[in-house]
Amino acid sequence: MGRIGIIDPDVVDMSNLQRQVLYNVADIGKSKAETAREKLLAMNPHITIDAFPIPLTSENALDLVAQYDIVADGTDNFQTRYLVNDVCVLTGKVNVYASIFRFEGQVSVFNMTKNGERGVNYRDIFPSPPPPGLVPDCAEGGVLGVLPGIIGSMQASEVIKVLTGIGEPLAGRLFIFDAASFTTRVLKIHKNPKFEPITELIDYDEFCGFIHKDTEGGLKEISATELKKMRTGKR
Repeated sequence: MGRIGIIDPDVVDMSNLQRQVLYNVADIGKSKAETAREKLLAMNPHITIDAFPIPLTSENALDLVAQYDIVADGTDNFQTRYLVNDVCVLTGKVNVYASIFRFEGQVSVFNMTKNGERGVNYRDIFPSPPPPGLVPDCAEGGVLGVLPGIIGSMQASEVIKVLTGIGEPLAGRLFIFDAASFTTRVLKIHKNPKFEPITELIDYDEFCGFIHKDTEGGLKEISATELKKMRTGKR
């Protein structure tokens, strides 16, 4: 592994420090991506690390992801998760997925092609997102401080396995860890026979039910039917 790209538009906040141990108080207010690059290069100056302190969007995702062999998704919102999934499908990249919420963590390997057939991807499990506000993010819902380290190490292990070809990656399986009860489960996941082929990147805020402001600064108007679909999670 000689090159790593880090995409994160956020800056370090005091609330991050209890779970994002790469940072410290002196880093508050600094770019997460650029600070991570600096600290990781201090550990290993013999590799290349690219920092992108920008949001991943439908406009830049294809160009950014095309530069790398594998994607590790550690995002905390559904818009970006669907975007990462779709761009990996379109570019043929493996997506090593990890997520955390409160006491639970999940890890899987998506879009890993075998014998010329597409692998399971995020949309096979979650074809549509939950209604906006139903699942809070880490800042709102909270997360056990040690959980990112545990799940992040598992995610890194899957990345290494995919890149080196050793072991059996979590393709077609979803690993679930509950830190509160210290129990684990591994669920088999299958391709959705109703899966609609991904042909392009879309507006993921709209897909996930978030209303944009129009170009004139007013609120976008929606019909009662559209609002009902957003509230029920139907598309």
